[in-house]
Amino acid sequence: MYIASATFLWGIAATLGRAAFTGRLFPSAWALDAIDPLILSQSRVSFSFLALGPLLLAQRGRALRVPPRDFGRICLLGVLGVAASNYFYYVAIQKTNVATAIILQYTAPVLVLVYMVTRGLQKATVSRVSAVLLAVLGCTLVIGIVGSGGFRLNPAGVIAGLFAAFSFAFYNVGGHSLLARYDRWTVLLYTTFSAGVFWLGVNPPWKILAAHYSAFAWIFLLLFSLVSVLGPFSFYFAGLQHLEPTRAIVASCLEPVFSIVIAAVALGELLRPLQTLGIVLVLAAIVLVQLPELRAGEEVAVVEPIE
Repeated sequence: MYIASATFLWGIAATLGRAAFTGRLFPSAWALDAIDPLILSQSRVSFSFLALGPLLLAQRGRALRVPPRDFGRICLLGVLGVAASNYFYYVAIQKTNVATAIILQYTAPVLVLVYMVTRGLQKATVSRVSAVLLAVLGCTLVIGIVGSGGFRLNPAGVIAGLFAAFSFAFYNVGGHSLLARYDRWTVLLYTTFSAGVFWLGVNPPWKILAAHYSAFAWIFLLLFSLVSVLGPFSFYFAGLQHLEPTRAIVASCLEPVFSIVIAAVALGELLRPLQTLGIVLVLAAIVLVQLPELRAGEEVAVVEPIE
């Protein structure tokens, strides 16, 4: 339920995100400044931290303290996980297209499964492998690559998309480990803080002001940060507390499903038969990966902290 809520919000964000690159919030509607991927990534985490930080500090204060070693791990998760996955995903969209960026990022379930099996934290069971493959195939069909010529190769874009996949896989595995010990709000606070500080070093405030974005663009960025980071990550981290990484990341493949369905409802885009089949495959993958391994008598391995 938590993961589904997160992916629904990400689906809305994906629809809104088109405006950042097309300059229009809706077809032939409100004009919007074209927004650089760096600004989009930076504003998402920065506004989220500014909205969440004061509230949590007022409510919890010293209860938010974590040991230095774990604080460093959470900050690493924020920079190499959340910040990197967001930025490289948007660069992939800019250099290729949305369909290509999504399918590259959603090779992440394969990476998570390979990592978990290699570390001996899970077994490569038939249900897990099948679920991961079904999820990736389903995403491919949902975003309309097959039969539409939608896959666009660009070296920089493909590399960015693969980096996004690695970062997405990283914060699924690392996030699960940290969320086993800390409250999701604490982890979310420090991941957005570290990502925001990192982006300030890369792109200082005077460079942001030099872009001369309109007031409407800043309002859009504020709302976009709440819909794409603060809301969905709070749900996703809650899900990671209860699901091991492979199950969580397979369930996250609902994001492109929601993106397509929301676009069909809100923008009047038609669902093709192959896209409908893709939705069915993603749903089947999610059900399959949640089934207990009764015949194998398998026990779920506990994820160890990442060294």
